[in-house]
Amino acid sequence: MSVRIERLAGANLASAIDAVARLRMRVFRDWPYLYDGDLDYEATYLASFAQSSDAIIVAAFDVDQIIGAATGAPLTEHTEEFGTLFTDHGLNPETIFYCGESVLLSDYRGQGIGHAFFDHREGHARRLDTSDGKALRHSTFCGVVRAADDPRCPADYRPLDGFWEKRGYHKVPGLIGHYDWREIGDAEETRKEMQFWMREL
Repeated sequence: MSVRIERLAGANLASAIDAVARLRMRVFRDWPYLYDGDLDYEATYLASFAQSSDAIIVAAFDVDQIIGAATGAPLTEHTEEFGTLFTDHGLNPETIFYCGESVLLSDYRGQGIGHAFFDHREGHARRLDTSDGKALRHSTFCGVVRAADDPRCPADYRPLDGFWEKRGYHKVPGLIGHYDWREIGDAEETRKEMQFWMREL
């Protein structure tokens, strides 16, 4: 199985937004997100990355099919509420790079693609630090918090905590953000707790 990983930018990014949006909806429909997605929202969200010179989207291709993707941007260019959240915890948002979602079809997991996604984003953050004079010192991301005894959790589900810890990330106690989305089977969006993880770059 031959997979190549490329950064998406310019015309390549514009032409891939629909495919990446559909991929996000497909992957996040599974546990633990159970996301009942909206294609228009997804396309708008991804297009916002195209408008930032400091953001990054990387994609994994099997021949010409996008089978995985990951996003990242300086925290100050992402969700405004997150900046306030970090400030309230004594952290400077201007020094932090936010690794957004990383989505990959299940058939391609366990092949090092997830590591490559982090390598690309962390490398990009370090280059921003040196080339643009930004003081990016940490990388962060967040994951949804679910109850350990939630009956919807599949029996074969394997949490990614071990993978993230091998990448050098650790949970930041009390650093909890929120996202709202509609779960499968629900009529309306509900608020979800998102635990932040962080590492030095």
